[in-house]
Amino acid sequence: MIGYIEGKILSKETDRILVLANQIGYEVLLPGIVIERMQAKSIGDEISLYIYYHQTDRQPKPVLIGFSLQAEKEFFQYFITVEAIGPLKAIKALTIPIGEIATAIETRDIHCLSGLKGIGKRTAEKIVATLQGKMERFALISSKRAEISPLEADFRQQVFDVLVTRMGHKSSEARRMIAEAMARNSAIVSADMLIEEVYQGKRLS
Repeated sequence: MIGYIEGKILSKETDRILVLANQIGYEVLLPGIVIERMQAKSIGDEISLYIYYHQTDRQPKPVLIGFSLQAEKEFFQYFITVEAIGPLKAIKALTIPIGEIATAIETRDIHCLSGLKGIGKRTAEKIVATLQGKMERFALISSKRAEISPLEADFRQQVFDVLVTRMGHKSSEARRMIAEAMARNSAIVSADMLIEEVYQGKRLS
């Protein structure tokens, strides 16, 4: 099963790209959030994607769905567990950053969720009923996470801002969570690593 592809862009369409990897061309469908990032890419550019591989008895032709981040792929796998949301419907629905969708789920923001393409109020309510309480990790994903360099100046401030402004934690609590995460793992050098450690700490507490 294909889980990751690294290669060159052979062609781009509105909802998919063709990637040349090891002399084989792979057609990969892309959610809106990933397509937006592809705007800066040109034919021949190198690209790497985490792949969700979809094939069923009812749909025997394999479908490859690409994501910039492993966490986005994991969110997608949760998202399609909701009744009436299959992979192809989910692709069309993911038009705003994963972090915003996850935050809307955790805060029961039905208005935001029902505004996603193909998602009405009833389906939005099913999303909340199925996924609320499981999304905090994904709510920490920044809309610009894919472009953040591991050496960016103060990654602790990035995580602090997300914990306070998006997740509703008090400033003192956010500082404590960050300090504890850094104490547990002194090798942390990026916002990605810090958020993962904060999440692990919450799971252990």
